[in-house]
Amino acid sequence: MDNSQPGSDEDIGFLGVQELGARYRDGSLSPVDVVEQALARLEDVEPHLNAVAHVMKMAAMRDAEQLASELRSGRDLGPLHGVPVAIKDIIEVRDAPTGFGSRVRKPAIANADAPLVRRLREAGAIILCKTNLLEYAYGIAHPDIGQTNNPHDTGRTSGGSSGGSAVVVAAGIVPLAVGTDTGGSIRIPASYCGIVGLKPTYGLVPTEGVFPLSWTLDHAGPLSRSVADTVIMLECLSGKPFSLSPASLADVRIGVLAYHADSRELTPTVAQNLRHSIEILKALGATIKAIDIPELSAANSQLRKIIRPEASLIHAELHAENREGYAPRTRAQVEAGFELSAVEYLQAQQFRATLRQSIEDRFAEVDVLLSPSVPFPAPIEDPEFTEDGEEGEMLSSGFANMTGQPSISIPCGMDGHLPLGLQLTGAFGADGKLLQAALAVEAALNAYRKPSI
Repeated sequence: MDNSQPGSDEDIGFLGVQELGARYRDGSLSPVDVVEQALARLEDVEPHLNAVAHVMKMAAMRDAEQLASELRSGRDLGPLHGVPVAIKDIIEVRDAPTGFGSRVRKPAIANADAPLVRRLREAGAIILCKTNLLEYAYGIAHPDIGQTNNPHDTGRTSGGSSGGSAVVVAAGIVPLAVGTDTGGSIRIPASYCGIVGLKPTYGLVPTEGVFPLSWTLDHAGPLSRSVADTVIMLECLSGKPFSLSPASLADVRIGVLAYHADSRELTPTVAQNLRHSIEILKALGATIKAIDIPELSAANSQLRKIIRPEASLIHAELHAENREGYAPRTRAQVEAGFELSAVEYLQAQQFRATLRQSIEDRFAEVDVLLSPSVPFPAPIEDPEFTEDGEEGEMLSSGFANMTGQPSISIPCGMDGHLPLGLQLTGAFGADGKLLQAALAVEAALNAYRKPSI
């Protein structure tokens, strides 16, 4: 499959935001070139990936021509000017259908952009497409839509629920995409697909215009191929600056979460890669210490007691209207939430406050907390929503949704041809400090690899 621009020997599909910006401004590329290449690349690989719900071809080309003209005339909107992006198909994009990865209702045309989409447009970004997801970001891939496949191995899943957003970035279609994360749904696909995925601090990125799964656990955030590009997109989505210094591990204090690092659910390769990554970070100046937080063992079981009733209340009208429109596993999860008692829900919320404080207290000792992003590389199919006694792919990710703390997955190595991810989590509101540490860890590990597709 050809990654290059038609008529050129040059691969532009994997250029980052800063590289695109430099090329736009020296005249060697234009937004029109890049959008044309992205559409051609998408047409080439999409039959193998099933990553996209809706392509905004005409609108994207119109916007590219307009933004190219503005650059030529001296109007520069900043680093995202003319950069194509993708949006998860649970987020409203003006004049585009939102399908939610479901058949409960027909896709509805949005009358207005979600605030985060509006911020991207105002910064000059070009909305190229909307991406596939697990049904309503909750269940499984609806059988009418199918699984989104991993660009490193199309016989395996990209993960969920933001799998389509991860794939279009990993496959060199766009440099940036937006996903949502309620228990790991940005970070897990980022790990499987070998890219960077950030769940920001709760509330930092607006979620109005995003169909909810859980009011108190939902986050929206960026997926990209580098920490630097993640920072650029987060600045736009949040409306706040995040100025980073040159990458350095000197004086960075990293706490390794023992419950995750020592879990028997880690495959031998993930465990070995984790040890090796820690050795590299320590050799380059980071201070490493083990951190034991007993409450982590209950974090995911308590998360399920929050997400299930909240999701079921959100879906009550849809379930009553067309329960047969759901995939069977999604419907089963919605129905299970109706059975959870109010006492159990409130106890989970009480636990949540205790967990948050226990973890926040540890940031007096360390700057970031480190875990394997997922205990295994991309499986063949999306795993079941695990029950008590098994953590599964949410082993490391769910706690940060409970606490609202920022958490990022970055590439850390390969298991054969499959990427592995390393998760870093920061204190609540300390997204800049987390990103600074992630920039240094990314440079130290230098583990990003292009996919085979």
